[in-house]
Amino acid sequence: MDKLDYKKAFKELYLPKKSPSIIDVPQISYAMIEGKGDPNGEEFSLAIGALYSLSYTVKMSYKSTDVPQGFYDYVVFPLEGVWDLTDKNISATDKSNFAYTIMIRQPDFLTESLFERFITEVKKKKPNPYLDKVKFGTITEGLCCQMLHIGSYEEEQGSFELMERFCKDNRYERISEKHREIYLSDPRKTEESKLKTVLRYQVKSQP
Repeated sequence: MDKLDYKKAFKELYLPKKSPSIIDVPQISYAMIEGKGDPNGEEFSLAIGALYSLSYTVKMSYKSTDVPQGFYDYVVFPLEGVWDLTDKNISATDKSNFAYTIMIRQPDFLTESLFERFITEVKKKKPNPYLDKVKFGTITEGLCCQMLHIGSYEEEQGSFELMERFCKDNRYERISEKHREIYLSDPRKTEESKLKTVLRYQVKSQP
């Protein structure tokens, strides 16, 4: 059985160029957790742990006695986050003011009933209070501007400025203050200067 590798199958979504481009993002299913506050805290780590525990349980379900219908082997998708501010009047540099939804894309064969089954299984094997916060649903971003940012998360502003200039020059308008980050590197194992992160936000074409 060939393994689906998201970097090959969905290259334009996960391996964009290091310069801005426009993409139409289709409907995608995710396991998601909403939260607020500094992502460097323990709560954020617990939330990430819950998402990965679920995602790997889904991936390894072919070893169970009840293999999901339509199962195919695949590489677990990367962690993603949609970021916003709780109070728009407070500086974006204040991490305690962050509002976020972190998520991991799920395979097409995962249904709502299967999701409930796997959540129950994970709770027995790897108890985590944040498993109760995990939701399963679809998101359709549609038309977006995106680029690959290489470097620390603290330096993302430079890439966002490039995206803003690109949109202005090509008659696209940003329509949401939220933005998405897709984390292609493990910050525990990668030098800050080499971190790879997809940056993306929704836009519309101007007349």
